[in-house]
Amino acid sequence: MRTLAVFTLVLVLVTAAACAPTTIAVPVVTAPKFPEFVRPAVPAALAGSDAAVMYDRAWRFLQAGDFRSAERDLAVALRTTPTFYPAEAASGYIALAQSDAQAGLAYFDRALARQPDYTSALVGKGQALLALNRESEAIAAFESALAVNPALIDLRRRIEVLRFRNAERGLAAARQAARTGHPDEAIRAYTAAIASSPESAFLYRELAAVERQAGDADGALTHFRKAVELDPSDAGSHAQIAELLEARGDVDGALAAYGESLAIEANATVEGKRDTLVARGELAKLPESYRAIEGAPQITRGDLAALIGVRLGPLLQSMPMRDASVITDVRTHWAEQWIMAVARAGVMESYENHTFQPRSVVRRIDLAQALSPLLARAASTALLTQWQSAGVTASDLAPDHLAFPAASVAVASGVLTLDPDGRFQPSRIVTGQEAVEAIQQLAAIAGLADRR
Repeated sequence: MRTLAVFTLVLVLVTAAACAPTTIAVPVVTAPKFPEFVRPAVPAALAGSDAAVMYDRAWRFLQAGDFRSAERDLAVALRTTPTFYPAEAASGYIALAQSDAQAGLAYFDRALARQPDYTSALVGKGQALLALNRESEAIAAFESALAVNPALIDLRRRIEVLRFRNAERGLAAARQAARTGHPDEAIRAYTAAIASSPESAFLYRELAAVERQAGDADGALTHFRKAVELDPSDAGSHAQIAELLEARGDVDGALAAYGESLAIEANATVEGKRDTLVARGELAKLPESYRAIEGAPQITRGDLAALIGVRLGPLLQSMPMRDASVITDVRTHWAEQWIMAVARAGVMESYENHTFQPRSVVRRIDLAQALSPLLARAASTALLTQWQSAGVTASDLAPDHLAFPAASVAVASGVLTLDPDGRFQPSRIVTGQEAVEAIQQLAAIAGLADRR
């Protein structure tokens, strides 16, 4: 009897040991195996429950690649709380991880039946539908998820890629039509592609380029604007908008669009167009007398002062100022502000009787003398020394002439030239075009933008 009792006790202990649950350590996941899976969020009403604890364990097992342990814990969670829909969504992701998209779809649908706007299940459903080659339905699921959580930036890009894939064949046809000079066909194809992918900024940009080439400026402007609405970082489309607005005379709008483009991306070509437009706007504000200078057969001292003041303003302002308040004959002249500026800078002197004589014609020697102090200010010391020692000779201007140094430096710098016979022609009257060209050369030496 005693032997039988001992045997029975041993059998009970062995059986109990065999039936005891095995404790598996929950992994600490530092590198998830499936970072693309959106972890199902636990609603506040279920947080802290036994089901939530088991679900948390299961998700860590999943991301560690231990599907069996993950499935076991999720089963426990659902037995504990049958309405715990995060476990359904997590089960869907386990199915996806094991390449069973059909089973995954069923799990995600069960979760969505309990919570229709459950982001994780919507994203998982989209991934399952993609695996089943049901792209249109996948896009709809992803868009529903994005509507719930707009912060899913990667999902937005994925939707765009999928829409692009759907429209890829039509897009290839559109581009081919554009390349082969069939704008009407290209526009139809782009319009169809946009219908499939209305959030793709590049489609509007390419359509606008075709429309602009075909002469439809209004259509191009509309679609470039749509492109930057969808992608505000599209510097190229901002620049295209600027050009279209400039062409229709909207200077303020064009300058704003050029500015937006340059704020996104530095571009020397765009900057040059903006600066040209700025200069054109400034020119339009100047008196008609100024705008007539370039085509004039002869210029006056007032004209020359205005050219220097407008085109070389920054250089002029950098020069030491002197008192010029005693000039008596410019108060009613259209170029008074620039005459006073060149006089204060010592670029053009008033006469001993305190007059400037703004209507007197300018001769070549007068131009050289006005440009001389500006050249000295614009050039480096080494360059100025080089010009002064260049040894320029003119057959009609003796080295001991009072104005010879100014003429020699002007010629050495390339601002003025000798004629084919080697003459400077000091007394020849200067034309408007000649004066403008000389000042443009000086502006280039000074590193100033062309200001008309």
